[in-house]
Amino acid sequence: MSSHSRQSRRHFLAGIGALLAAPVLSGCQFKPMYGSAHGDVKQVMAEIEIGRIPGRVGQQIRNDLIFATTGGGQAPKPSYRLEMAIREWEESILVELTGDAQGKLYNLEATFNLVRLNDRKVVFRGKTRSRAAFDKFESIFSNVRARRDAENRAARTVADAVRTQLAAYMSSTV
Repeated sequence: MSSHSRQSRRHFLAGIGALLAAPVLSGCQFKPMYGSAHGDVKQVMAEIEIGRIPGRVGQQIRNDLIFATTGGGQAPKPSYRLEMAIREWEESILVELTGDAQGKLYNLEATFNLVRLNDRKVVFRGKTRSRAAFDKFESIFSNVRARRDAENRAARTVADAVRTQLAAYMSSTV
């Protein structure tokens, strides 16, 4: 038997195997997160009211979440409320022998509850964190600006992680 005919036979058998496996695999419970076959997760995400989060970084997270869930449009009547608390702290990194820090690490941790409004029941709890490094400069303004940029990067990462966790939960309930 030539190598060409053996290869053709292998391809033929692989095709038959795929055809035989298709009915079995079609019963899987795989659901695309944003697919329309199992409900509209985007619509349900838009029904989440984002509660106030204290502080400048909290407001940044809230703004990012509102835009991510509504797309900047008018939100429908809420069915859920997202309540979140954040914790932030800073660490020195790249410490020289003199004890001076060349850089800092901004840490942000968020814990959140998704509350169903019709019965005030917490239906989902989550936690996420983010870290963003920034350099320390001699100029005070530069230090303030570098920290603010790190805060914004960490806030965006936290908002994305929260949105992903909520979308995963909502896709399992829709």
